[in-house]
Amino acid sequence: MLDWVIRGGTVIDGSGGAPFRADIGIRGGKIAAVGSCGEAAKTLDATGRYVTPGFLDIHRHGDAAIFRPGFGRAELRQGLTSIVNGNCGLSLAPFGAAHRAELRRYLGAITGDIDPAIPTESMAAYLDALRARPLPLHVGMLVGGGTVRADCCGYAPGDADEALPELHRRLERALADGALGVSLGLGYAPECFYTPDGLLRALAPLQGSGIPICVHMREEGDMVCEALREMLRAARLLRTPVHISHLKAMGPRNWNRRIPEALTLLQQARDEGLDVSCDVYPYCAGSTQLLHLLPQDFLAGGTDAVAARLRDPAQRDILRERIAHGRDFDNIAQMVGWDNIRLTTLHRAEFQPLTGKTLAQAAELLGMEPVDCLCHVLAEEACNVTMIDFITCDEDIGRILRAPFASVISDSLYPTEGLPHPRVYGTFSRILETFVRERHVLTLPEAVQRMTSLPAQALRLQGKGRIAAGMDADVNVFDLAAVHERATWEQPAQESEGMDAVFVGGTPAILHGAFTGAANGQVL
Repeated sequence: MLDWVIRGGTVIDGSGGAPFRADIGIRGGKIAAVGSCGEAAKTLDATGRYVTPGFLDIHRHGDAAIFRPGFGRAELRQGLTSIVNGNCGLSLAPFGAAHRAELRRYLGAITGDIDPAIPTESMAAYLDALRARPLPLHVGMLVGGGTVRADCCGYAPGDADEALPELHRRLERALADGALGVSLGLGYAPECFYTPDGLLRALAPLQGSGIPICVHMREEGDMVCEALREMLRAARLLRTPVHISHLKAMGPRNWNRRIPEALTLLQQARDEGLDVSCDVYPYCAGSTQLLHLLPQDFLAGGTDAVAARLRDPAQRDILRERIAHGRDFDNIAQMVGWDNIRLTTLHRAEFQPLTGKTLAQAAELLGMEPVDCLCHVLAEEACNVTMIDFITCDEDIGRILRAPFASVISDSLYPTEGLPHPRVYGTFSRILETFVRERHVLTLPEAVQRMTSLPAQALRLQGKGRIAAGMDADVNVFDLAAVHERATWEQPAQESEGMDAVFVGGTPAILHGAFTGAANGQVL
């Protein structure tokens, strides 16, 4: 006998193909049948509803948040049944004692507060700690190339060739311990210090391995296509899959210009036989460290060195000139303006009134020029500040979404203070509500494919992303008309609506719109 039958729904199987009516039989955590199903212990009537694979978000930063009470509610409410953390080179493991304090300070702006009880010394220890917890959904990890490099040699500039044997050993160990692939953060320290060839030397163990590399590219504004060419070259030379994280073109001067070229480059590489793909989040604003406004040479030495540099009046004058005229780095402040950069996580009491304010507004409140305000806040906060920056345009987002090799991701950060980005709570609901139902950028089968089978393919997640016999029974049931993203810029911490049922490994985590309390997730 089957455990469950989901009867009478319209199935969108994740392939991108047309919807069809079928019953779904579940037994032992797997999809046992699609079509006519026999008797079952329990039945769910899905008449008038869509039945899809559970959604996958292969780009989140919940490395620390997953150990906090209540984790999973925001994810399940938007239909997520699998997530992958450890992105942008910034995984919470593996690192030991040598640079622990500096790594924790640097990662904190991305992950939020880090419980000191979370084991970080190895990927195995970290994943074992996850397995020891009740997980509301499936969770995987990438090993961050930036974390591994910082663990070996801190935040010193240069190619780190002297540390390559140790770096290679730690990278290989993390993969053997269960990391799904390698993430790179070439826009962040310390990986921003690699030359293109130095990066290839650091990644040498991956040559011909088939192990995916997910990369936050070196540049995402004026030079995004040059940065993409660097990674396509890496894909050719390393002969392993390369997945471009959160593809975008920042700043009005790049909108509607760079992304068509980037998508052409990706398609040409695929036609050549390279295994390359990308993903995108469906918002015109991103969220990251406020440090991301600085030129890469200002990041050398770690956060203490950065703070000291920013307190130096001569260095501030240099920075003022670089931001005003520089085109040799992702000059976000120049590309989008101080009015489009909001301070979202601050820790010191005197800075709390600045939460949610733009840098232009914060500078006015503090009686400073914007560059001085930026330097002052970063230095006093030990660089542990996050921002939401309005950087891209809807037309480019639509172009990427329509690409047949593009997945949907959220790039969610999990601050423990201040304002999160609405994408933590609403990304996948937003795709269904805004980009399918309202704007018709995608058909529903196209959208489901980009939230299921395409991300599963990108990270080789076997058994995920399709409604088919033998696949894992991660299943969503919903009425498209009822799906609603409630998160807003002003009140982001609001769970989405519209999921009637969410099955994780054959067990309902949401049933009839209510949480069941089940924790049937596994470590991927």
